[in-house]
Amino acid sequence: MPQTLVQKLIAAHLVDGTPEAGRPIGIRIDQTLAQDATGTLVMLEFEAMGLERVETEASVQYVDHNLLQQDFKNADDHLFLESASRRFGLWFSRPGNGVSHPLHQAHFGIPGKTLLGADSHTCAGGALGMLAIGTGGLDVAMAMAGRPYFIAMPRSFGVELVGDLPCGVSAKDVILELLRRHGVSGGVGHAIEYFGPGVSRLSSWDRHVIANMGAELGATASVFPADDETRRFLAAEGRPEAFTAWAADRGARYDRVDRIDLSELVPLIAKPQSPDAVVPVSEVAGTPIYQAYIGSSANPGFRDFAVAAHLVR
Repeated sequence: MPQTLVQKLIAAHLVDGTPEAGRPIGIRIDQTLAQDATGTLVMLEFEAMGLERVETEASVQYVDHNLLQQDFKNADDHLFLESASRRFGLWFSRPGNGVSHPLHQAHFGIPGKTLLGADSHTCAGGALGMLAIGTGGLDVAMAMAGRPYFIAMPRSFGVELVGDLPCGVSAKDVILELLRRHGVSGGVGHAIEYFGPGVSRLSSWDRHVIANMGAELGATASVFPADDETRRFLAAEGRPEAFTAWAADRGARYDRVDRIDLSELVPLIAKPQSPDAVVPVSEVAGTPIYQAYIGSSANPGFRDFAVAAHLVR
């Protein structure tokens, strides 16, 4: 029977249960990540297990959240995380290196692997064809100890992409359109899988933007196929050997299907106070803006900075 990409990824890592929608399954975890707002708890829980070293292929501790020091607390946390990483065999990303998710994609992302992170936007790893899931600190500590991750088998939500993005429209507008259609609970219990000819027209960083914000839809994971663009990206990052091709089988069936014609999208914006309060930018043009932030984990590419710089100039 033809399989979706998510079904293939789960089958390759299944260690317990029957992979039927809604039923509990246990999957092997290849990689983990944590950031400094969650990592202290992860490290304390792992330390309490009395283990000597992590049992994953790669585990990374990032410092990217609590960077402004008003007292000793955050600084002490960072020192603890660095020493614990050295002690237990984790990679440690120092303050100033950047945001965890784009760094992980560039330096550790491998198509076909599983990634569990103590951060909701870990699903960004799906940009490279990984099964990447955000969860709680104890689950991540257990995965670091080599234990399976238990979860209800997600239903499949296929999103077919066709066409090409018009000038002035970006990958952010793709995920905002999905939020406009389905709301912040529209992906709950589902793994979103992107397919179709429009996928090849999106760069790996475009895919990162879309996969990252699958969290705003409540999805378990968001996954793109690992294709020629993925191969190009990994080669550009100096890791061509990490590439393997992953895609859904021809004729694979999804529990739900939606279709987005990229060529019909317009610039969109989410108004306060919810990511699904989406309207065309034209509807709010002229609204005063008090404060703006550029370069979050959902928009990590140099292109995003270049666009902002161009507008200011």
